[in-house]
Amino acid sequence: MVLLHSMTSLLLVFFFLSGVSPVISDGSDHRYKVGDDVPLYANKVGPFHNPSETYRYFDLPFCSSAPVKEKKEALGEVLNGDRLVSAPYKLEFLGEKNSEVACRKRLSREDVAKFRDVIAKDYYFQMYYDDLPIWGFLGKVFKEGKTDPSEYKYYLFNHLQFEIFYNKDRVIEIIVRTDQNFLVDLTEDKEVQVDFTYTVRWKETEIPFEKRMEKYSLASSMPHHLEIHWFSIINSCVTVLLLTGFLATILMRVLKNDFVKYAHDEEAVDDQEETGWKLIHGDVFRFPKHKSLLAAALGSGTQLFTLAVFIFMLALVGVFYPYNRGALFTALVVIYALTSGIAGYTAASFYCQLEGTNWVRNVILTGSLFCGPLLLTFSFLNTVAIAYQATAALPFGTIVVIFLIWALVTSPLLILGGIAGKNRKSEFQAPCRTTKYPREIPPMRWYRRTLPQMAMAGFLPFSAIYIELYYIFASVWGHRIYTIYSILSIVFLILVIVTAFITVALTYFQLAAEDHEWWWRSLLCGGSTGLFIYAYCLYYYYARSDMSGFMQTSFFFGYMACICYGFFLMLGAIGFRASLLFVRHIYRSIKCE
Repeated sequence: MVLLHSMTSLLLVFFFLSGVSPVISDGSDHRYKVGDDVPLYANKVGPFHNPSETYRYFDLPFCSSAPVKEKKEALGEVLNGDRLVSAPYKLEFLGEKNSEVACRKRLSREDVAKFRDVIAKDYYFQMYYDDLPIWGFLGKVFKEGKTDPSEYKYYLFNHLQFEIFYNKDRVIEIIVRTDQNFLVDLTEDKEVQVDFTYTVRWKETEIPFEKRMEKYSLASSMPHHLEIHWFSIINSCVTVLLLTGFLATILMRVLKNDFVKYAHDEEAVDDQEETGWKLIHGDVFRFPKHKSLLAAALGSGTQLFTLAVFIFMLALVGVFYPYNRGALFTALVVIYALTSGIAGYTAASFYCQLEGTNWVRNVILTGSLFCGPLLLTFSFLNTVAIAYQATAALPFGTIVVIFLIWALVTSPLLILGGIAGKNRKSEFQAPCRTTKYPREIPPMRWYRRTLPQMAMAGFLPFSAIYIELYYIFASVWGHRIYTIYSILSIVFLILVIVTAFITVALTYFQLAAEDHEWWWRSLLCGGSTGLFIYAYCLYYYYARSDMSGFMQTSFFFGYMACICYGFFLMLGAIGFRASLLFVRHIYRSIKCE
């Protein structure tokens, strides 16, 4: 506990020294007087269908009536691609305005061409007023039934209508609309004088300040959406019940018959030839090849499972409400850093149980098994973002902060966990003695080999979650809002249960076929759901989304590869643990020589 407090304090020091706050506020909670300036920040602009491809607001040739000031941002906000700066519009508390000029600018031919290009790509803008999000499109294209793009007309919206609701001395809600009567024609390549104007209207509301964010949550809680979510839950529960029934009626009955048969054989003829899974009792606990890699995968998977549990706990208590900018990214970074000791302890203790000697290399392998591919992917994608000058490119200071967290928190905790695991000095609990020479595995039919077994193992867990996957993808890679964390938690629990059950079933059939190399098979079968999720990425990208462009495509498939790899490690560790408990149980229940 003292160590945890110390590491948490170190994290806070890093954030302070870097000028990045680890805390995300849940709304400014400011009380205002008439005429007070309420902060309005312009965040970013980007093509509507490419959520990762966003740019700074003033990367486009907008004007400003005053020097642009940047808002100090938290770590999660930077990771989320937020770059808040002061907007050109001034919205004082209870101060109404009618077609007031925010600023004027004469657009050059290059500026006109840039605006025309982004309007054709459906660019939107995002702002925050008193921490409340607002959006709008930059312009529109009039096609008027014409098919030749050179005949289209391009118009820029130069007037915004702000409708703000207040309760006593607090801002409750804000709505922004673009006025179709105020348009600037940008069709031709010529200089244009533009007046950016705005109108402000204030209205009183009875909604309390504490409930001002609820309207964003209600979007994902509409009755027709809830019906689909509950259908997903029922579908998943039916899958679990069918699988559980299968194990209860088939697997347990077969095991019972096996136990009776083996007990009868022992009482009848001691030298009678053994068959089935009892035949390989001298090989089933023979340590596998590449045991250091297996232990590292088990350690990394256990850490990721712990990370997922903590994230769900925070979600259920309301930390990740809509537009709590960067809260999820902050939580992921901090919790992953603080749980690295679990990976080191799990990997080193299991590696030493398998009579491994080079535990230092095992701990290093554990620390790099997930972070290594993630670092390579991030390096490539950050380079792409820098080339595009997008807000997804992390500033150098943020990269230094993350490196310090890894070097001074993650790595020490990983090493300390490894030392604790090495010093545990517990032996591998094998109910049966392992023979000196391994038994030859009989030839297997094609469907009993590793890849077909992985396909069978991954399909059932994936079928239990695929309905919910669409909403998660539409939230992460789109503009939908997802807040039904209770249902998501149930789906995650079902995923874990189904993965454990199906892996145990396949392990039994593998042992019954006298194949004793179950160690790696159970981990691969358990983690195969991650491959199905990545296959779903291909379907979602080409059939359910309108994403396009090299940057968006590379971000989508690059980061989803890392996420699916994380699922592979996490579910693989769950499948292996379940299979290990099962194998120990059945061989403990019979008399082994």
